[in-house]
Amino acid sequence: MREQYRSEDFTERDLSPDPMDQFAHWFRQVAAGGVLHEPNAMIVSTAAPDGRPSSRTVLLKQYDDRGFVFFTNYESRKGRELAANPYVSLLFPWHPLARQVIVTGTALRTSREETVGYFRTRPHGSQLGAWASAQSTVVGSREELVRRYEELAARYPEGEKVPAPPHWGGFRVVPETIEFWQGHENRLHDRLRYVREDGEPGAGKWRVERLCP
Repeated sequence: MREQYRSEDFTERDLSPDPMDQFAHWFRQVAAGGVLHEPNAMIVSTAAPDGRPSSRTVLLKQYDDRGFVFFTNYESRKGRELAANPYVSLLFPWHPLARQVIVTGTALRTSREETVGYFRTRPHGSQLGAWASAQSTVVGSREELVRRYEELAARYPEGEKVPAPPHWGGFRVVPETIEFWQGHENRLHDRLRYVREDGEPGAGKWRVERLCP
């Protein structure tokens, strides 16, 4: 199966000086008009200390000049792998617009205050689900999982405050590189990559390099 990507040229003069501003520009374009279902869906790739990789789709919940934030169970496979090896890759696969954004960087836990603040915005059922699921561990049956949820629902009925689980929270991926990929005909794609040169997140300098497709 092959497809010819037909897009306008994406050149260095089109770029914002700051990669997070460029990400925000592309994200607004992708999110506009319902072109893509869940444009904040991203593939998060981690690796165990022995180098074995793993990937999964996670929802981006926040981004700013400090990086990209998602939330998870810290005792899940990705949580355990990031605790041992904080290097991570994010991929935003925006295929309907023939675009991808690829991020590499380091994952740091968000503050407890930030985690609790986000947890409060989640639907009641999702709050209960964070307690019910021992993410990435083996469970005997779906019935067992549902039973855990129903026990929690009886303990914390709708309208009652659900505490944020101590083993659940956010990761902020502080980027070291951010690549913007635009597909074109004849596989002559544009790949423009920002590389952090120095400084703290939000204050560092970036250089831009073009990669062969």
